[in-house]
Formats: sequence, structure tokens, C-alpha cells
Amino acid sequence: MLFQHTRSAATHAGQTRAARFAYWIPTVFVALNWTFGGLSSITHATSSMEVFHRLGYPAYFATLLGTAQLCGVAAILAPVPRTLREWAYAGLTFDVCSAFISLVAIGAPRAHLLFPVIALGCVLASHHGWRKRLRAEGQSDRRAAPTSLATI
Repeated sequence: MLFQHTRSAATHAGQTRAARFAYWIPTVFVALNWTFGGLSSITHATSSMEVFHRLGYPAYFATLLGTAQLCGVAAILAPVPRTLREWAYAGLTFDVCSAFISLVAIGAPRAHLLFPVIALGCVLASHHGWRKRLRAEGQSDRRAAPTSLATI
């Protein structure tokens, strides 16, 4: 009986550790990618502005997008309310999908389309890892539905 309890605790600890790794590995990539991209856009780095102009976007859009990217990174790394983190993941997903569509629209080489696809995979893996980590820590990853109209 004691052996089974110890084994169960070790298995649970291993699952929790695995859940943490499943979250942090893609999240670090996402954070680094969007931090450097956001800073490059905000500072109007030459390489960043060349891309924006080639895609047909105005210069002010770089500042707007860079600010949103940095806010998204902060929201996935900081202890924020669950809804804010969900919105951050949604924003990063819109960002990378828009980048893919923009590249297709200008006829970019297929090799250039690979990075947004990889970045999207990392955003989705990070989101999935975060949800899995919540479940492993015993927190519900679903918000409770209101029981009546009075609670809405």
C-alpha cells in the first residue's frame, strides 16, 4: 500500500514536470521571437522596416504591432488573469497568421512561409502546454458557465 502511494506521487510529480516542460520550451521560443520582433518594430530597425514596406504597411504600423507583441509576451510570461493570457495567445496567433497571409499576398518565396508556420506551431504548443499545466496543477482550464441570467 505504501509503495503504491509513493509510486503514484512520483508519477504525479513526473507528469507535473512534463507539463511544465511542455509549456516552457515553446513559450521561451515564443517570448524570444516576439520580444526581439517587437523591439525591432518599435525602434524601426532597418531590417524590420524593409519588411513592413515590402508588405505594403505604413511605418506607424510597426510601432503599433511591436507594442502589441511586447504586451503579448508580458501576458504569457507574467502571472495575469486567465482571460488576459487567452487574449494574448489569440493576438499572437492573429499576428503570425496575418504575417503568413501577407507573405502569400506579395508572392514571397515558399521558404519564407516556413517561419510563420513554425512560429504558429510554437504559439499553439505553448497554449496547449499552459492549459495542460493548469490541469496538472489541479486548476480548471475552463471557466464555469453562469447558472442563471442574473449572474451574467
